[in-house]
Amino acid sequence: MTIEPTASFWDCGEFISTSYKLLVGHPPGAPFFMIMGRFFSLFAPDQGAVAAMINIMSALASAFTILFLFWTITHLAKKIFISEEEPPIWRTMAVMGAGLVGALAYTFSDTFWFSAVEGEVYAMSSLFTAVVFWAILKWENVAGKPYANRWLVLIAYLMGLSIGVHLLNLLAIPAIVFVYYFKLYEVNRNNTIKALVISGVILAGVLYGIIPGVVTVASWFELIFVNGLGLPFNTGALFYAVLLIAALVAGIWITYKKRMAIANTILLGVTVILIGYSSFAMIVIRSYANPPMDQNSPEDVFSLMSYLNREQYGDRPLFFGQNFNSPLDRKSMNEEDGAPVRIKKDGKYVTVMHRTEYAFDDKTTTIFPRMYSREAHHIEQYKAWTDFKGKRVTVGDERGVPKQIQVPTLWENIKFFMNYQVNYMYFRYFMWNFSGRQNDIQGHGEVNKGNWITGIKFIDQMRLGDESKLSDLYTKNRGRNKYYMLPLILGLVGMFFQFNAGKNGKQSFWIVLLLFFLTGLAIVIYLNQTPYQPRERDYAYAGSFYAFAIWIGLGVLAIVDGLKRFVPGSVGAGIATILSLIFVPGIMATENWDDHDRSERYVARDLAYNYLNTCADNAIIFTNGDNDTFPLWYAQEVEGVRTDVRVCNLSYLQTDWYIDQMKRKAYDSDPMPFSMNHDQYVTGSRDVVYMLDRIKGAIDLKDAIDFVASDNKKTKTVPEYSGTLDYLPSKQFTLKYDSLKVLQNGIVSEEAAHLLAPQVDINIKKDVILKNELMILDLFATNNWDRPVYFAVTVGADNYVSLQDYFQLEGFAYQVVPIKTESDNGQYGRVDTERMYTNMMEKFRWGGFENPKVYLDENHMRMANNIRNNLARLALALLDEGKNEKAQKVLDKTMEVLSEDRVPHNYFSIFLAEGYFRLGEFEKGEEILKDLSTDKMKDFDYYSSLTPDKQKTVGREPDTAMAIYMEVVRMAQKYNRTDFMKQLQGDYEQRMNQMGFYEN
Repeated sequence: MTIEPTASFWDCGEFISTSYKLLVGHPPGAPFFMIMGRFFSLFAPDQGAVAAMINIMSALASAFTILFLFWTITHLAKKIFISEEEPPIWRTMAVMGAGLVGALAYTFSDTFWFSAVEGEVYAMSSLFTAVVFWAILKWENVAGKPYANRWLVLIAYLMGLSIGVHLLNLLAIPAIVFVYYFKLYEVNRNNTIKALVISGVILAGVLYGIIPGVVTVASWFELIFVNGLGLPFNTGALFYAVLLIAALVAGIWITYKKRMAIANTILLGVTVILIGYSSFAMIVIRSYANPPMDQNSPEDVFSLMSYLNREQYGDRPLFFGQNFNSPLDRKSMNEEDGAPVRIKKDGKYVTVMHRTEYAFDDKTTTIFPRMYSREAHHIEQYKAWTDFKGKRVTVGDERGVPKQIQVPTLWENIKFFMNYQVNYMYFRYFMWNFSGRQNDIQGHGEVNKGNWITGIKFIDQMRLGDESKLSDLYTKNRGRNKYYMLPLILGLVGMFFQFNAGKNGKQSFWIVLLLFFLTGLAIVIYLNQTPYQPRERDYAYAGSFYAFAIWIGLGVLAIVDGLKRFVPGSVGAGIATILSLIFVPGIMATENWDDHDRSERYVARDLAYNYLNTCADNAIIFTNGDNDTFPLWYAQEVEGVRTDVRVCNLSYLQTDWYIDQMKRKAYDSDPMPFSMNHDQYVTGSRDVVYMLDRIKGAIDLKDAIDFVASDNKKTKTVPEYSGTLDYLPSKQFTLKYDSLKVLQNGIVSEEAAHLLAPQVDINIKKDVILKNELMILDLFATNNWDRPVYFAVTVGADNYVSLQDYFQLEGFAYQVVPIKTESDNGQYGRVDTERMYTNMMEKFRWGGFENPKVYLDENHMRMANNIRNNLARLALALLDEGKNEKAQKVLDKTMEVLSEDRVPHNYFSIFLAEGYFRLGEFEKGEEILKDLSTDKMKDFDYYSSLTPDKQKTVGREPDTAMAIYMEVVRMAQKYNRTDFMKQLQGDYEQRMNQMGFYEN
């Protein structure tokens, strides 16, 4: 009913694509999810229904999760509420009611529901957690009986399979161990400590032993067989696989014959984990076939090891390490090489570089490092979240000269952990699910964005200020959900009821608590998240919310237990169940439905269609993030949209494996024309290129690329530096072109031929560029204007390699053309009104932006604001060219698709108003400005009403609101809107009076 009928934003487009064609997705891969997704895709009647079928797979996985949760709750409820062989019917009713309430509460919880309706791994991961936890409870029922251990073997197999979905399921292992311990062993302090240690050993053994260890040992054999014995690639890995299988089979046979039950069960468990884990063989097999999407190209044990270890995402300290300003200990770093990076070359594995293993000054390191990122915007937030003061430490600078720095203290690290990582990045999500959610706008600590609420006005007002003063963007946000803390209260009641329900209750409580902790706070510790996460991370803690839903169910028993003192048991069970259903899952379903119903939303797919159809034939389009790349991959790989366009992600273009893939033909898209060969951009080569002004003036870009690509030592040395380095001898380059060819190839229209510049001048204002930027320059030097090249409008300016003055906006992307247009007011390039008008008005789809039934979350709103900006630019450009009728149609289309009630007006709406003013449509223009100014004054009122400590959290938002308001004033003045100006002036003076600026 509420599933999305096509791909969603973030990773969904990638997962659906990899499932449909068994491609290789991002590390560490999800091969079992892909296999299951491929199976479900076979039921799709056409390519357009593939995404819906994979989304249905997530919905079915979620449905079965709820079923197993129901069985889990009733099992635990029965242990503490039913002791008789033939219990009275009211006790059975109460147990069933507990299962129903707890399961439905989780069904309609914010985080779980979000994952249940899209093609992502988290729904299936939740199913594995639910099944293994239920399975150990089934084992508990038959423990000590013949064949009881088959349940343990099943759990091990499911754990192995779950590795091919997500590693979150492994965190259930300690809870499983404690069920085993409480059933078979005497419960005392020493045994409890032993059980904790054993559960940790098993978890670490799977997580750090089996998963990477199997491949690591295979790499030892591979290196010996290939480099040592001169045998073909993969011989050592195959020999190791045969040896491992033989050893396991022999071990199982011997322990069976000698009736060594425990050893036999352990070996069977390891074996079935490896059988489940073997789904990753598909990753290697498919990578070997060089499919169009082959991330990290894990074709051998060394690249597979890097893939499984997620090395492309970097590393972070956990229990000991650096602070954000800890100086590097270069002496220690130079004494030891990091892990080798090996590639296939000339029949052997050749080490091309060693990964950098960073070491830091011991005086500045700490236990439990939480404030470790060296990025400036992270450091700013570290200080804000901790009221940073630091401790003074003397260290040596780059030349060994002593200097003093303020290093975070251990207490400040703990303070950041508690304030941000625990409170903001876990407890906030927990309260979203069981108390209420302020709105769906991602926050970074602001008092008005993404906080938890109760729905109880005086409580929320104490925490967040008077939210009634906020604009409609906040107050009418569909993500605003109020549960009045009822799920939280019922869960807490259930928690205490279970703990006080005798020996069985206490033991079950510790098991559920362990699951709750390990899938919640333990993940917080492990992730060690930095500020400014690119998206909300509540999905990581779904297992913790699952555990709390068990307590919500058990809370029903507490109510029944209280009511039976006043009414008959059956009446009490009925009342408790019905009231709990109404006031917990009932309220949650009612509140959450409107922001979890995606049934008519096609936005991600249609925006991908628009990106691709902005491009000319056989074009290349550069993208950068998840949401401007994965939907495009989905559109091409699954629905076959514009497969002649080459989508090139700039984040990946820093890697040799991705450049290799870009140099291969994919469907109807020709290889990207790079001049450098593999050895010239292989890992460890030209990863960083220095920009040195050794030549005065500009040099030809082709000559510059030939220079940096040369292996001649003379091109790697500079005076006063003893080593070698890759560099370009100038920061200024010229790119020449044949004007006739540019016109004939349709890069520039004949109408714009008079605007052609003599040459393209590139002035890079950086001292260093990375490999992806070098490859962009190589592309332009080599392409010779044979193929159109675009940058998606969502690509950041840091990736433009100073080409922005040659941008031409044609829709959802800028084409690079040899027409120079100085950037103005933050807007890049010129507008090709004919192409853009045709694209926007005749080709593009809008996916439900205009449909009031479709919920638009923050990501969609952000995209909508980009679209509004581009449509406003088109309208104003058409007006500049005297094409008033077309401009009118563009403005009206904008207001139809992105109406104020669907996408509240923002800064870019001012230019829509200007367009209407220039057309003489003053009422329409004023209406836009009135709505915008009213919203900004509301926001300003809210900010002004906050206490100083709350005002600090919103940063410069009050200034931004006032700046936009003054832009509205400026626009009204420009077009002589006298009456409107009086209204604006009155509103402004009223606010200033309230703030005391006009007092005598």
